[in-house]
Amino acid sequence: MKKVIFYSKENCPLCDKGLGVLKEVQKEISFQYEVVDIYKDDALLELYQIMIPVVKIDEEIVSYGILDKDVIRKRLL
Repeated sequence: MKKVIFYSKENCPLCDKGLGVLKEVQKEISFQYEVVDIYKDDALLELYQIMIPVVKIDEEIVSYGILDKDVIRKRLL
């Protein structure tokens, strides 16, 4: 199974929408994801603070900002 990480932060409407996109894809394709708060790790905060939300699949950034459902779906197939 592919490793999916969703980088996010609290009180982020765009992150909430992005998580909704992930859940929509999950209805079509079986996968598990981990939500990581970038504010709990200084290195992640420095990397992703202006990009979030970020979806990483198998160590590759697949989509960020306004998430692209089709790109995520294709990468999971």
